[in-house]
Formats: sequence, structure tokens, C-alpha cells
Amino acid sequence: MDEAAVSLMQPTFIKEKVPSGKFSIQLGKKLGSCELNLPETPEECERFWEALQSALERVISENQPVNSFTISKDTAIKEFGEGILNAGIVKKTPDPLTLSHIAGHVLAVPPSLPFDTTGSIRGIVLDLEQSSVIAGKKARKAEITLKFTVEEREDAPAPGTPGDVSTLSSEAIATLRTNEIRIPEGRDLKAALDPSFVEEEQSKVEAVDAPARKEMKVTAWEVEGSIDYNKLVDQFGSTLIDDALLKRIEAATVGKGNVPRLHRFLRRGIFFSHRDMNALLDCVEKGQPMYLYTGRGPSSSSMHLGHLVPFLFTKWLQDAFNAPLVIQMTDDEKFLFKGEYDPETGDNLLHYANLTMENARDIIACGFDHKKTFLFSDLDYVGTMYPNILRICKAVTTNTVNGIFGFDGSANIGKIAFPAIQAAPSFASSFPVVLDSPVPREAKALCLIPCAIDQDPYFRMTRDVAHKIVGKDHGLGGKPALIHSKFFPPLQGAEGKMSSSDENSAIFLTDTPEQIERKIKAHAFSGGQETKKLQEELGANLEVDVSYQWLRFFMEDDEELERIGKEYGSGSGEYWSTGKVKGRLIEVLKELVAEHQERRARITDEEVRKWMEQRSILVKEE
Repeated sequence: MDEAAVSLMQPTFIKEKVPSGKFSIQLGKKLGSCELNLPETPEECERFWEALQSALERVISENQPVNSFTISKDTAIKEFGEGILNAGIVKKTPDPLTLSHIAGHVLAVPPSLPFDTTGSIRGIVLDLEQSSVIAGKKARKAEITLKFTVEEREDAPAPGTPGDVSTLSSEAIATLRTNEIRIPEGRDLKAALDPSFVEEEQSKVEAVDAPARKEMKVTAWEVEGSIDYNKLVDQFGSTLIDDALLKRIEAATVGKGNVPRLHRFLRRGIFFSHRDMNALLDCVEKGQPMYLYTGRGPSSSSMHLGHLVPFLFTKWLQDAFNAPLVIQMTDDEKFLFKGEYDPETGDNLLHYANLTMENARDIIACGFDHKKTFLFSDLDYVGTMYPNILRICKAVTTNTVNGIFGFDGSANIGKIAFPAIQAAPSFASSFPVVLDSPVPREAKALCLIPCAIDQDPYFRMTRDVAHKIVGKDHGLGGKPALIHSKFFPPLQGAEGKMSSSDENSAIFLTDTPEQIERKIKAHAFSGGQETKKLQEELGANLEVDVSYQWLRFFMEDDEELERIGKEYGSGSGEYWSTGKVKGRLIEVLKELVAEHQERRARITDEEVRKWMEQRSILVKEE
């Protein structure tokens, strides 16, 4: 429906005691350049009603949020036309009105108690005896009249309080104003009535999608496009984790009785690439000491699920290898790259120091062993690391840094120097007290760094100069070993990675159960088909479906995950639809986030400071 059609939509009749309604749209034969392709024969009309009923059932099954807001009557008519009025009480229409919309597209005047979600409705039944389509060459006008009854669920939750129209963005209002309703069932119907439509639509999709698809770009600062991980491994020069390496890791961890099984991130290929893991295991098997190093750049007060991934895996590694762990908080980096200066108030360096304290609570809540973990802020600890930072700065040229990280003459000198600060914890001698390694060339502890693969450039640089920092008898020649994870996809789709800057692309660890549910239902990209019929025939594309991919990260049960994948991928069984899979993901995330919030709430500033005290975290032999 386009804007010209809206002006011809008649006020809707709504009865609330027995929830039902009737509306009609007088379309004319042509509206501007929009040719109307309405059904004319009895067979075509039957298909039309079947498609509409299928669309209603799909929207109900998807349990989409129904968002309500208040708006003055005059403004509502001006913005959306008289079609939003209830013709049954048009003279008694309250002012302001309460309007509802679904997925930013469908506007309606709700009953006095609007539904919170489409799943609160058991069904919508079309009354075909009182509904009609008038169209065809002999018809004077084209008109659709629709009569329907709403079947409510007895256990439907109570609705929330409507917001004010001022809470809607101008973009949202513009979207509603166009009143464009494009249901996939309509395309299926048109394809059935006009076979040439399929070829036309396919050519349009190919023309639009080909140039729009972003090229893969992965740097230490940016991740864009569709990620080809095999290609990325070739570009970076790392090595894929194969079955032989998995068996070695299992023997060195599960085989020692330290953990019951390999972490799901390893079982499912989420940590997929490495540098020198086999060499590190050779050394560990000979009894050489090792430690873990990971970190976090505090850019927001609340971490999101993507930030949680490396820490969940690092917690498993600490248990699995019974290893000490150092965690670097790069508050200095965030100031250098994102800091601001105001002539009146000065800079905001302390802002990032405060974010370190907030993020530290989330990290500690992951369950690390305090006796074996040292968490530090660069602003506090950089002095202790400074001798190694100087050695790295001396060994790496400006051309090398610019080539790796893409700096140019506009970069501040802090940005150019920072890679040496992130490299320094790769050497045990940067922790003379914590790892009892005061003499650089005598430090023999091996370093393993779990991180997302976009952080690899830092440590390629580090590995190139490592031999200048350690002695010749270091097991890996001073080089840190790395194990890389894939990116955690944003809600809107599997391209790039999740970002703190886009609230609707992420689930934050401070989100309420209601926010988690709303974000998943409204924003999680679906790989399911556009109609129930197609879903049952083709199944979902699991590779692009965000809900399924997130379950791969956070659902522990392999058998249940496999079952969901088979059923959703084939369009059959309990998890045949997007709505069912989203519902299971919501359950998993609500439990995960609630447990995390409970642990975090017990962590005070004093507790954080204890984790940041310099002390030995070496594992004592019993």
C-alpha cells in the first residue's frame, strides 16, 4: 500500500466486548504509477484470503512486540489519515488517541487494553462471508472489505503503559507515515498469479545485493563485511585448529582431570585458529611454566555478550591448565583513541579510569580464581612494565607500526606508541612480583593469549621482536602463543561484530529480562523463510540466523543444540520456526545474564582493588 492508498482507507470499526473489526480500502483502478494487481476470479480470491490468513498466523507465531503510544487526535489524522479512527465511535473518539504499531510498519487503533505482543493473541479469524474483493476491468472501483474476529488468550500478560509520541524517533514516525506493508505472503501470491514476477524479483534482488555486500575488512580497529575465516587465516598467516590439536588440548586438560570436557567454544569451532599451540603444548608436557594473558579496552560502563566470550573461554583455560592469569585494562588506549578535550572542563582521562572499575566487576563475575589472577589498569601499572615497553619501542620501527595498523601523519604519538604497551604483558618479566620474573632474559614462563582474531596484528608485531626481550633458552623463543576466536555477530546480522555504540545490536550485561526479550524478538536477524510453507519446504539458513548462532555460543547442551539445528534447518518438529528458536534463546540469555548480574552485585570497589594488588599469583606445588 502506498501513500495514495492511505487517503482512501476508511475508518475502522472495532468492537471491544467481542473483539472484532471491519475495515475497507477504496483503491480506485490506478494510484499514480502503481498498477493494482488484485485478485479477480474466485480461485484468485481464494488464494488471496489464504495468503492473508497465513500472514496473520505467522505474525502471531513470531510473538512480535506491539508498541503503543499516545498522540493527539488532530496530529494523528494529519500524520496517518482518518483510517486510524474507530468508525464505531468516531464522534466519541478520545483525545489523545492510543495507537499501536508492529515492527514499525502496521498502525492500528487498539482496544482499550492493547496487547503487549502478537503472541498474546490466540488467533485472528477472517469472516469470508462478510469480506470481499471488488476488482477487474468491469468493476467501477477497486475495493477490499475485511471482517475479522480476534481470539484472545486467557493467559495473556497484562499490557504495559503506552509511551508518548515524543519518544518515537523522526525516522520511526516517517516509517509509519508511509504505511507500506510488504508481507512475504503477498509475494508468494503474486508469484502464483504471475509466473514472470519470480524472474523479475530475482533480478532485482541480485542487482541490489551484489554492490551492497560489504567487502571483508578486519583490522585491530575495524571489522566489517561478511567474514571468510579461511581467507582471514591465510591473510594473517595463522593456522586452523584441527582435530589432532583438539585431541592434544584435551589430553593436556581433560586428561589431567582439571576439567570434565573441552569447552563448547572448542567443540564448535568458535575458537578456530592459533599460533604455536602445538609448540606450547610440547613445552607444557616437559613441565615448563605457562601463564595466560587477556584484556579489555573499557569503552562503555556496561559490557555486552560479545565482550564476555573471551573471558568465558579464558576462565576455562585457567581451570584447564591450572595457570596464572594477567588481565590488562587498556584505559590508556581508549583515551588515546576516543578521549576528548574541552577548554572549560579539560580532558576525560578519568572517565576511562572509572570505566575500568566498572568493567572489572563484570570480568571478576566470570568466576576467575583470585589467587591465580592479577587484574591491572595501564594507568596504574604501566610504570612496572616500562622497561619492557622501552625495549619493544626500540625494536619496532615507525614504518612497521604504520604498516600494520594503518597510521598516518594525523595520528597522535600515543596511538603509535600504544602497540608496545599491549605487547608488554606477553613477557613474564613485565610482572616481576606477580609472576616472580624480575630478570627479563631469565624469565621462562610461556604466554598463551586467547583473543578475537582482530587483535592478532598486535601480537604478530610482538612475536617478530620477542627474541630481543628474552633469553635463548625460552621455550618459544619469547613468542607468545595465541588462540583466536571468531567474532560474535550483532543482532542485525552475521556481518562484522557486535558494537557497544549501537544499543540495538547488542545484549548488555545490565539489560533487564524485558529488554533482552524485546531486542531478540525485534532485532535478531532471521535465517528462516518468509512464509510457513517455504519454511516447511526449505528450512532455515542456520549460517545467517543470529538466534541459532548465538545459541552455539551460549547453549551448553550439544544434543539440544543439534536438535534445534536439525529441526529449524528442516522446518519441522518443535523448533521449526524462527519464533520458537528465538524463544529458546531468550530463555538461555535471561538465565545467563541474571546469574551474571547476581554475582556482579556482590563485587564492591574494595573487592576490585584486591584483584589489582601486586602479589604473587604463581601456582604453588602441593
